Amino acid sequence: MIAIRRRRHSLLRRGALWITLVYLAALALIAFWPTPVDRDVHGSIGAFVTWLHAHGMPNRFGYDTIEFTANVALFVPVGLLVVVLAGARRWWLGPVAGALISAMIELGQLIFLPERFATVNDVVANSIGAVFGTILALVVLRFTLGPRPTPHPIHLR
Repeated sequence: MIAIRRRRHSLLRRGALWITLVYLAALALIAFWPTPVDRDVHGSIGAFVTWLHAHGMPNRFGYDTIEFTANVALFVPVGLLVVVLAGARRWWLGPVAGALISAMIELGQLIFLPERFATVNDVVANSIGAVFGTILALVVLRFTLGPRPTPHPIHLR
């Protein structure tokens, strides 16, 4: 049983490593693109939000909500992949990595990309996404690998 669990975890980690490399490349492109990645669709999103408001969506739901939610979703993989790679015992690395990566991105945008907007709100949203990803990873690991085997106690006679 332990051998099967180790094999599954090894395969899961190997797959997660490749996915992490592709994800980090995509995240770097999104984060450090010279202009805002939503610039060309900002008008379309605004029109969609206006349509939603006309059809009963509360006015508090707007472009800011969509952007915040997108930032949360963008960082769910950070928490998930970090926990899969580091293991469930080191679950806390998921939110920490998400917050640090997000802060570095925002700092890079502030210093090097004058057309981009570095905000604390993005760091908060990204960190929340990493927390959600961490929770998701813990659930996925539990169901794919099963419960950790408990060591047999040593009985001294």
